[in-house]
Amino acid sequence: VPPEVKKDLLEKGFFTAPASTKYHGNYEGGLFDHSYMVARYLKKLTEDCRLDWQNPRSPLLVGMFHDLCKMDNYILIDGHYEYETDTLLKGHGDKSVMVLAQYFKLTEEEIICIRYHMGAFCDKSEWNDYTRAVHKYTNVLWTHQADMLASHVEGV
Repeated sequence: VPPEVKKDLLEKGFFTAPASTKYHGNYEGGLFDHSYMVARYLKKLTEDCRLDWQNPRSPLLVGMFHDLCKMDNYILIDGHYEYETDTLLKGHGDKSVMVLAQYFKLTEEEIICIRYHMGAFCDKSEWNDYTRAVHKYTNVLWTHQADMLASHVEGV
């Protein structure tokens, strides 16, 4: 990661924000811990399952930055994290793509993997789009798998 990107992520809270309000990684620094774990799983899945990506950097880039939307999503109130509703950019996968696109020129595959990394946990109205995304880029499914392994198996 270029130093200026690292500096900006540091200032925006990527290394200190929680990953959620009450589930996985709901502590200071949880977002980084979760992202790092997803990147590790996605890299391992890529090696073990011989996944093919448009760009060799993709497993680490997608894994590390799939949840950039959360940098400003939470505020600490009375010792508990709560949603910050006063953010300019909204959404989850969409917002993460918008933020990451400020730092890197993304492949379509990276965009789609980040956009649909929530899998069937997205709104039901998006299920058909999610299915089409998986059919076009099977790594969408592997990205979701890495996210689930980090959050539901590792608890981070």
